[in-house]
Amino acid sequence: MRILILGGTTEASALARLLANDARFEATLSLAGRTERPAPQPLPTRIGGFGGIDGLVRHLRDEKIAAVVDATHPYADQMSKHAVAACDEAAVPLASLVRAPWTRQTGDEWHDAIDMAAAVEALGPEPRRVLLAIGRQELPLFAGAPQHRYLARVIDAPAGVALPPQLTLLQARGPFDLAAETDLLRDHRIDLVVSKNAGGDATYAKIAAARALGVPVVMIARPDKPAGHVTATPEEAVAWLDHVRRSLRGV
Repeated sequence: MRILILGGTTEASALARLLANDARFEATLSLAGRTERPAPQPLPTRIGGFGGIDGLVRHLRDEKIAAVVDATHPYADQMSKHAVAACDEAAVPLASLVRAPWTRQTGDEWHDAIDMAAAVEALGPEPRRVLLAIGRQELPLFAGAPQHRYLARVIDAPAGVALPPQLTLLQARGPFDLAAETDLLRDHRIDLVVSKNAGGDATYAKIAAARALGVPVVMIARPDKPAGHVTATPEEAVAWLDHVRRSLRGV
């Protein structure tokens, strides 16, 4: 049974490892290509977009894909919209591996922002030292608030875009532990963190470090992200795939 995993997350990689040696499935992992040097994967991997909904429909049909698992990032809403529409048109079962969001804990000082533009506005007029833990795509938006000193942690450095004038780039790939995140905030005298509510464990340490140090966090809300059959773990996704496999075989 041929499977397509829409990936780019730790959960997608975990699912790939589960399926790599599972004789029931022939799986391919698809990555958007936003990271120049993605981590090695145990499955055949394709890089790049499909060309919209129509392109994804063609891929599903041409490759005889029997089921799709959307394990994209919680903020990859456009890809999920395309997956839902394409799987519906191609009559291919779709599961969505949905990572639970972080929730406020005692001691957290979160300021909610509905989107990235609202996060920029939330920084206020007074100069601050800000950790941008948002990836590289939206960094240019913060050029509109040039009074702040920014530390941005990215996997790949942005190129060809206008960036904030007082910006230091730190290239690193998670996961990050609490001690390192605490040192990072202290060493750079960070007094505000801007973060997406990514959920999961890989990047949560910065939230715990901010709590421990009394550093406020501007937390950017998740976009509306359509989904297929919702699964919470890679193991649940494998169980769903086996259910689909049995259904197709009439077992």
